[in-house]
Amino acid sequence: MNTSTPRIAVIGSGPGGLTCARILQRAGIDVTIYERDPGPGARDQGGTLDMQRDTGQAALLRAGLLDRFLRQSRPEGQDMLVLDQYGTVHQRHIAADGDQDAPEMDRADLRALLLDSIEPGTIRWGAALAEAVPLGQGRHRATFSDGTTVETDLLVGADGAWSRVRPLVSPHQPSYEGVVFIEISLRDVDEKHPEVAALVGRGGMFALGENRGIIAQRQARNRIRAYVALRTGLDWAERAGVAVTDPDAVRAHLLSLFEGWAPELRRLLGECDDQFIVRPIYALPVPHLWNTRAGVTLVGDSAHLMSPFSGLGANTAMLDGADLAGAVIARDTLLAALVSYEAAMLPRAARNAAGAHEGLTSAITGHPDFTEEPPRPEPAVASSAEI
Repeated sequence: MNTSTPRIAVIGSGPGGLTCARILQRAGIDVTIYERDPGPGARDQGGTLDMQRDTGQAALLRAGLLDRFLRQSRPEGQDMLVLDQYGTVHQRHIAADGDQDAPEMDRADLRALLLDSIEPGTIRWGAALAEAVPLGQGRHRATFSDGTTVETDLLVGADGAWSRVRPLVSPHQPSYEGVVFIEISLRDVDEKHPEVAALVGRGGMFALGENRGIIAQRQARNRIRAYVALRTGLDWAERAGVAVTDPDAVRAHLLSLFEGWAPELRRLLGECDDQFIVRPIYALPVPHLWNTRAGVTLVGDSAHLMSPFSGLGANTAMLDGADLAGAVIARDTLLAALVSYEAAMLPRAARNAAGAHEGLTSAITGHPDFTEEPPRPEPAVASSAEI
């Protein structure tokens, strides 16, 4: 920009916010990230992500991080196996040597790569946004839970599904998609769970049946993370008489729901760790649109929360962050930057979110379609309740 340096505040240190900050800093533009977590290791970051060539990798290239990502990623993680509930193989994909279309990296490792790339002191940890109000002429005042305030020229909502910045541009909130993911994990799989390790292989495994499924992903450090998908109501545990605080009860209930499934698939439920994480799947309306507001915008899930069945949540968030930073750098005014950014981002997000909804609907259904390759679901991180 050829104006005085703006005060830019990014709320949230997910992949979209970090990518945006990295690219702004490379152009010499100051930015501060405000993150509610007390530190980078405060939460388990979830499963593995495939960084796709035209989205996540494009953003990493613009951030100057693509080569580092490719050195650390797992191209073999693109392997995919699709089964029915009886264990019949319907699709098998083995990644070719040198295939870099969508290599995998654990979400935690990707976040560490991005965190390491930004300048020390960029993130103010333990800063939970309590309220943001417009002050006129594109300026906003952000107030945090500890009572501190900051005035901004550009406020970027990168704060996820239940964004506190979103109400400044849109009245919409996420709604339940009718599917619950229950996250499970198995550690030291090659030694302790060799049958499960052999089933999942180097990449991912989908087992789909009537209104339910098991989706497993190989991660780094000899771990498998899986998602038990159920098309059900939010009150599923109450109706089943299951206390979600009782891992033994949850395990027994899941095994009963998957009665008759192939033994090798039920083994994931029987052998997994005693930590279950319940993740109802929420999404914003499709399309989620708004008129440009001076001094404020959204990236990632704040703008277009979608089901993980797009495989594009983190990829799209990072492209959002890169596009927003690029617009701020290129345009003469912040308002012109927001107009340019949102003109590209909103229709792209609408297309991806529509595909995500269709992917979830067609996979977790009474009649799964095994003729189409399912998208690689990203780790579900919204609205979790740990058991």
